[in-house]
Amino acid sequence: MLDIKLIRSEPDRVKELLSRRGEKPAVIDELLSLDEERRRRQTEMENLKADQNRIGPLIAQTKRAGGDTAALLAQSSELKAAFQGLEDTVRELNLRQETLLLKLPNLPHESVQPGGEDQAIVLYPAPYEPRVFPFPPLPHWDMPLGKALFDFERGAKLAGSGFVLYRGLGARLERALIALMLDLHTTRHGYTEVGVPYALSRESITASGHIVKFLPEMYRDDESDLFFVPTAEPALVNVHRGEDLEPGVLPLKYVAYSPCWRREAGAAGKDTRGLQRIHQFDKVELFRYVAPETSQAAVEEMTREACAVLELLGLPYRVLKLAAGDMSFAAAMTYDVEAWAPGMGKWLEVSSASNCTDFQARRAGIRFRREPGARLEFPHLLNASGTALPRVVAALMETHQQADGSVTLPEALRPYLGGLETLQVS
Repeated sequence: MLDIKLIRSEPDRVKELLSRRGEKPAVIDELLSLDEERRRRQTEMENLKADQNRIGPLIAQTKRAGGDTAALLAQSSELKAAFQGLEDTVRELNLRQETLLLKLPNLPHESVQPGGEDQAIVLYPAPYEPRVFPFPPLPHWDMPLGKALFDFERGAKLAGSGFVLYRGLGARLERALIALMLDLHTTRHGYTEVGVPYALSRESITASGHIVKFLPEMYRDDESDLFFVPTAEPALVNVHRGEDLEPGVLPLKYVAYSPCWRREAGAAGKDTRGLQRIHQFDKVELFRYVAPETSQAAVEEMTREACAVLELLGLPYRVLKLAAGDMSFAAAMTYDVEAWAPGMGKWLEVSSASNCTDFQARRAGIRFRREPGARLEFPHLLNASGTALPRVVAALMETHQQADGSVTLPEALRPYLGGLETLQVS
């Protein structure tokens, strides 16, 4: 949620930054008009309360003196009725203002360009050259091994199109990658592992900001009004919802594995072959609560932590800085990490690392103190995929495929598969 004080003090700057995301400036004018009326009504209500406080002792004093209090009592009743009417008005105005604020996305960082997907900037290319193949590399869905390990036909039979059944070594590979990532992030990068619920309340996804733009993508149980997680991020936002964090607690670093569910509404026909875009997939999520002045360095470090996964797996990758219109609702700045898939001949997004500044903390009511007795501040919240598995699996299969149809496993992954060095069709 944006700070209304910032909107009041710098409306033109807020409009300009929001316009980079494609938001219309008129919403800020509407919000300021509403805020002005709310504050005026609030002042009127406070003045009425002061009048009520003055007339009470006057009634008591008149009674003690044996005077007639009828006129004073009538005035008191009028003041009470007027106060209650204004109280209802202010409550309604507060609700309307909060509703508008909840619909506004985060302000992009000053360095973030306007535009959409095509305006992303490649910060640095693959740290080493993609492999040169002595044979034409196949996309994973055409590889004999891919056909054996990933059963899309039976996945569709079980749940509909866009679902996959992992078979044998395919299921083991998925589990091994999850374990490798969790071990890397907990032992080398210092995160605390948490197991989150895979369904969240409406309050939780409102606090994280996912309810505004992500709602059409989410699977929901109508009876309980619970939402299946599109990522572990909204769960990790809400771990400390409504809490005041004590001095010395920050930074907090959490890592969580979760299955993720997304409808992929509007994605029909777009990158739907194989493991590129499926409705249920596994992901390891990195999340931090940090002091505001450290958040930019933290998101860059989280980006490097996502890249470390790809380096262990021997996958060429590149890092991009997204334009404002391509960032998530809550993000002020986002770095995407893409892995090269030689069979498809394209880059696949496998991680997004976002600095959400104090946007989610305001929505979730999370504050911290720097020292005992210090004023409460909002921390900055950051998230990164560490990483998303289906596309990593696709890139791994295609990068390490051999002419005989087998796949050579990276050394770092072998201990998680019982020392297995090669995947091959039995």
